[in-house]
Amino acid sequence: MLSTSDLPTLNAILNTIAFILLSIGYYFIKHDRWKTHRAMMLTSVFVSAVFLISYLTYHAQIGSKPYEGEGVLRAVYFLILIPHVILAGLNVPFILYTLWRGLKDPFDGRHRKIARYVWPVWMYVSVTGVLVYIMLYVAEH
Repeated sequence: MLSTSDLPTLNAILNTIAFILLSIGYYFIKHDRWKTHRAMMLTSVFVSAVFLISYLTYHAQIGSKPYEGEGVLRAVYFLILIPHVILAGLNVPFILYTLWRGLKDPFDGRHRKIARYVWPVWMYVSVTGVLVYIMLYVAEH
């Protein structure tokens, strides 16, 4: 059974899985395999939803973990963290809208138009989430 202290590692794993699934989904849509693309993107949404539940559970139980690094590393940490947090929060409704458009009528063009913007932000948030985890929980300060 997982304890609350295991959740940051689980969150990093889930972010990594989401990144991989998003990459695979992108590959499949570029190769006109829309059914497989849909499966990858639905799985990405599911993995990200599990991440969000885990993330909120951890922060409700523990609160925030302060970054202990100093100097340039501290500046780099906040340069990664601040856009990560802002984009993660802003992207959720856009992910849901893109999902809805894709499920409703994937060939009407509106899904593709919004996905061009939502997908790279989601990728960025997934990668920077792992970087924040490494800086907070793995790297020596």
